[in-house]
Amino acid sequence: MRIPLDYYRILGLPLAASDEQLRQAYSDRIVQLPRREYSQAAISSRKQLIEEAYVVLSDPKQRSTYDHLYLAHAYDPDNLAAAAVALENSPESTKRGSNTQSLGIEITQDELVGALLILQELGEYELVLKLGRPYLVNKNGATSPRKGNNLAEEEIHESAEHPDVVLTVALACLELGREQWQQGHYENAAISLETGQELLVREGLFASVQAEIQADLYKLRPYRILELLALPQEKTAERSQGLELLQNLLEDRGGIDGTNNDDSGLNIDDFLRFIQQLRNHLTVAEQHKLFEAQSKRPSAVATYLAVYALIARGFAQRQPALIRQARQMLMRLGKRQDVHLEQSLCALLLGQTEEATRVLELSQEYEALAFIREKSQDSPDLLPGLCLYAEQWLQHEVFPHFRDLANQQAFLKDYFANQQVQAYLEALPTDAETTNEWAVINPQNFPQPQTNNLPFPKNSTRTPKQFNHNRTPDLDLPDTPEYSNFSPPMWNSSGNVKSEVPAAERTSRGTKEHLNGSVKSATPAHNQKRRRRKPAPSPIRERLPDNRPHSRRPRRRRTFANTIEGKTRLVWRVFISLVSILVFWVLATTTFGWLKNLFFPTRPAPVSQLFVQINQPPISIPDPNSQPQGLDGSLTDAAAEEVIRTWLSTKAEALGPNHEIDNLEQILTGSALSQWRAIAQQARSDNRYRKYEHSVKVESVEKIDLFADRAAVVATVKEATQLYENGQFKNSSNENLRVRYDLIRQRGKWRIQSASVVNQIIR
Repeated sequence: MRIPLDYYRILGLPLAASDEQLRQAYSDRIVQLPRREYSQAAISSRKQLIEEAYVVLSDPKQRSTYDHLYLAHAYDPDNLAAAAVALENSPESTKRGSNTQSLGIEITQDELVGALLILQELGEYELVLKLGRPYLVNKNGATSPRKGNNLAEEEIHESAEHPDVVLTVALACLELGREQWQQGHYENAAISLETGQELLVREGLFASVQAEIQADLYKLRPYRILELLALPQEKTAERSQGLELLQNLLEDRGGIDGTNNDDSGLNIDDFLRFIQQLRNHLTVAEQHKLFEAQSKRPSAVATYLAVYALIARGFAQRQPALIRQARQMLMRLGKRQDVHLEQSLCALLLGQTEEATRVLELSQEYEALAFIREKSQDSPDLLPGLCLYAEQWLQHEVFPHFRDLANQQAFLKDYFANQQVQAYLEALPTDAETTNEWAVINPQNFPQPQTNNLPFPKNSTRTPKQFNHNRTPDLDLPDTPEYSNFSPPMWNSSGNVKSEVPAAERTSRGTKEHLNGSVKSATPAHNQKRRRRKPAPSPIRERLPDNRPHSRRPRRRRTFANTIEGKTRLVWRVFISLVSILVFWVLATTTFGWLKNLFFPTRPAPVSQLFVQINQPPISIPDPNSQPQGLDGSLTDAAAEEVIRTWLSTKAEALGPNHEIDNLEQILTGSALSQWRAIAQQARSDNRYRKYEHSVKVESVEKIDLFADRAAVVATVKEATQLYENGQFKNSSNENLRVRYDLIRQRGKWRIQSASVVNQIIR
């Protein structure tokens, strides 16, 4: 089998690499090992290819022939006559790795695992899949249609190196998926990851790699959902897949505000931001179905989002039954937070103007109330400002969160002129009957009126065919200059008239700022008198009379005052009881202490003597052979020179005839220790050793300001080296170098963390 690899790529070298770079690259590649899941046979196959590349490139004659062939392919691939002549005159080892038609190497079936390993280390993941596929797939097996990479549905050969090939292909899928993830192609990344996972699951191999791929799939799931749901609405299959993934994610998490671990890496605040970002890609029908189902867990956040969806869909599709359902959900939310403004808007859209203004006065949304009162200055009630606010609220705070309503205009006049809306509103209960519903939530403000009329059945969604289709009068709005035209005006200079934060999120959980923008400050409870107005004569108000029991107001005030007086007495009783208990406790403890001192007096503590001996100093005297240090514990020049001399002697022992490698731990640490240990082990395996003669002169010691236990030393090192191979003298060298050493103090001892040559001194 021929694979598109050349010897320079195997060693990771350029064409003009020197012999020293060649030896260093070979040493590094041999020391570097693949993942622990690979068998010894796979590691040996990889090592064999690396050694073959080193043998060819380390021989000058073979390298010259190979370079000629390499350049011929690189610059003149169409004229290969000269390359063919050079190949005929080359040794057999060069012929094995060369071909006049394609630049690559020939490998046997046993060497495939090693070649795939090298390609994977080079980042050629797609090439690994291309080469591993013919090996894994039976020639008669049908390939999977999913992107051409799904190996899980195909027949697999069995051989000794089969698990290693499966592992390499699966890891290539994993790394390819991560690359696609970084590039923003989330669905393609999921396909690559699932391909590798399905292959491992089918084979029943490498559970740890399966878990690693599954963890990435879990973290990728939110990105996939956003990518799939952002597609055009015509791609129903892909968007349905995104909705299914979203449902699975919510099930694993336990709802929108759930606390279960879904392995996505998103905390509660991040997940709420994800839901807010997701809403812009969902239609009003999709949000209605999703959040209404989630609100049954129960979930306050999902309930409020379902209210938004119901109001938006009810207004846009002229289905007031959905708005009435939203109002009933707000009644449940009203037990926990202030949703009076939203309740008032629902009542307005249901034509219950008396109820809308009554509930509005209970709201603590002072910015919105200020806007409504400003726009209703020339009117006897708040209805003009409330209608204007409702249009702006729908246009700017509700519709933008639905992809199919973002560009839709909100006009109340068109809404109330609809025949279907008029038929439904005509059959709704009157304001007096509706007050009975609100009294469940606010019994202290709305006592139940005496009426025999039954309220409209709860959660009713009857169609307009069940009602009288006679046209009802249009909603009577006062003809004021502020509301003479129903077109939505521009925003005023104060900015938003109402915060977009859902009421379900204004709770103690701290999730206030994630779903709909800015946050409103908390306000005191409403205990002022509600401003009453004289109802103006209009057809709809004649149809919806005000049945509030005004005669009961004085008695309600007396009850409220009596309640305050009783609570005040209770508070005083509790306070006096606590003071009495405190006084009794002080007296009891004082009496007990006096009696204890009287009958059981305590002996005085012995006075400790200062222990000083004449024949010993009061403080320890440092050892004269210890390393001298500065007053602040910093490294001195003498101590730095001693550390460097210790390192040079330890280096001579580690690379000397006895190869005392273990002594390196006494002076080196970090990357320097691992690097020199590998060099010494390689020298011992190659039966080479060196003899050194050193001289050192410290030029400067630089203290690092931020770290008291770190220092940088620049020293001049004269090094005479004699190299021996297989016991025979090979060559010698003399070097005069300026070296920078980075030192770190560990457990009270200075060690060398790294070293680098600054320059070579030529004399």
